[in-house]
Formats: sequence, C-alpha cells, structure tokens
Amino acid sequence: MKALVYHGPGKKAWEEKPKPVITEPTDAVVKILKTTICGTDLHIMKGDVPAVTDGRIIGHEGVGIIDEAGTAVSNFKKGDHVLISCITSCGKCEYCKKAMYSHCEKGGWILGNLIDGTQAEYVRIPYADNSLYPIPAGADEEALVMLSDILPTGFECGVLNGQVKPGDTIAIVGAGPIGLATLLTAQFFSPAEIIMIDQDDNRLQVAKTFGATQLINSNNEDAVEKIMALTKNKGVDVAIEAVGVPATFELCQQIIGAGGHIANIGVHGKSVTLHLENLWSKNITITTRLVDTVSTPMLFKNVQSGKLDPNKLITHHFKLDQILKAYDTFGNAANEKALKVILTA
Repeated sequence: MKALVYHGPGKKAWEEKPKPVITEPTDAVVKILKTTICGTDLHIMKGDVPAVTDGRIIGHEGVGIIDEAGTAVSNFKKGDHVLISCITSCGKCEYCKKAMYSHCEKGGWILGNLIDGTQAEYVRIPYADNSLYPIPAGADEEALVMLSDILPTGFECGVLNGQVKPGDTIAIVGAGPIGLATLLTAQFFSPAEIIMIDQDDNRLQVAKTFGATQLINSNNEDAVEKIMALTKNKGVDVAIEAVGVPATFELCQQIIGAGGHIANIGVHGKSVTLHLENLWSKNITITTRLVDTVSTPMLFKNVQSGKLDPNKLITHHFKLDQILKAYDTFGNAANEKALKVILTA
C-alpha cells in the first residue's frame, strides 16, 4: 500500500509500505476512504513531537471501511463504515475508567505518533470496539472526518476546560481549524462575546461567518489594548490558546481577567514563560489537556441533527495520492486560504 511517511524534521515521502495486519484479537484493519491533515501533523514535521520517529506513517483522523476484524471485535464486521477516533482506548485501564482515554495505558494518542496512522490506504486500529464509531447509512462522511479530532479537541480542551458560561466574554487566540472548531462549539453555551485573534484576515472573516462577535488582527493592531478597551480594562473571562507558540500563550496571560480561565489547546514544541508575578493574585485557572474524545458521541448527534455543520471547516479537496500537494497547501494556509483539507482514496 502507499502511505505518507515521516523521515525526520522537514522530510516526508509518499511511498510503499506493507499493508497492516491483525496483530491482536482486538484489532481491526480499516481501508481509508477519507482522511485529513492536522495542525499537529505540521508540528510533527517541524520536529516538535520527538516521540515520532523516522519511518512512521502520519495521521490520526479519518473514515473508512472495516477490511478485517480481529476475533475479539464484537461491535464491527467486515464492510462496516466507521469513524476513526484520534484517541485509542482499551476501555479497561485505570485512566479509561476515569474517562481519560488520552492517557490510556495501552493507547491514548498513538495513531500517527507511536504507531502507524491514517494517511495511508489502510490502517490498523487497536482496541477497535472502543476506538471506532459506526457510521449510519447516508451520513455525510466528509463532515464526520472533523469528528475524529478537531471538534472534540476544540470543545473539550478549549470550551469545557475553559468553563465557558452564558454571558462570558471569551477570546480565542488562533483562527485556524482548531480555533474555529472551538468557536463553533463554544456557542453551545451562549457566551456574550467571542473575540477571535489571528494574523490572517481571511481566517478572521471566516470566523465572523461562524459567529465571532469581534475580530482582531494582531499584525495590524495591539491585541491587548483592543481587548482592554472592549472589556473596560477588565480582561476576558476565558482565553483559549489554539496555536501552540510562546507568543500566543503570552497573549492569553495578558488579556485574562480576574477569576478567569486560560485553556491551552495548542501543541507546544518550545518552552513558554509563566508570568506568576502578574497572575498569582488574580484567581486564574490554567488548564492543559489532550483530547479524550468523551464528547464525540454528543457531537456526532449534533452533526447528524444539523445543529453543527463541520463542512464549514473544509476548504480544499485532494486525492489521497496528492497528499504532498495537500501538505504544501495546508502548510501555506494564509496564501492558499486553507482550513481543513479532505483527502479521498
């Protein structure tokens, strides 16, 4: 089979790899129908995730068809259409019992990280019964790709960790796909103001169509001054970091109000400075999280009912064997006006 293979920082190739096989009775092999590229994959390509080693097939999102199911898999059979979760869960360990699937002792975020991932013609899914979701006939499978990662990530790591409440003023720093997924799901809780901060006017305008009430291009204006003016010098109730670089986490610390929540989503490959000299007395809560995908069933229902439209996040389409071109497009998002890309086998 063909797959997108990581060969060290800045090096990748679309090349031949062995088709995966069942290695444990709880495994399933899935033929990929649609997959996508995540911002985390770009961090991997920069060398920000040292656990990813030379030769790894990248990717942790997608939908597909069961090609083969292990003897202990009871929920799925050959030919079933499935949504692949970015998080693998054994369902039995101490962390899974706490619904902290991201820290599963035998799973967690392993796809495209510690084991081969979904940017390939086939992928092996460990603990298939707990790590796949059935797709009903007639469902929009392209839209459902957004449920593999970015929608539960934005919702759990940003909205839930940030404890967004009705009437809150929230700021989302970063209007990329994760930031926009956070914007969409934050509206479940009716915040009064949603301020989007980015350096890309196109993404900010997209955010406005998604429900943002204020837009700040931090290239053109002082984001801290603008937010303090908007909040009468109080700062925001919730600041959500959705980029993963020191400058954006620094900005969250500067704009948070007393009693507020800073919720980090971004993948950080470099250390950041924590300004306790300013925050120690402000009753601030800072949270970090790797998505657990506990919200995926709820989000699935909202997509099926039409209350949540993930298609808004999709801007480009490619064939799976055009993945190198897709990476160039996604990595040059500002010029290409790219959000999420869909790769179809």
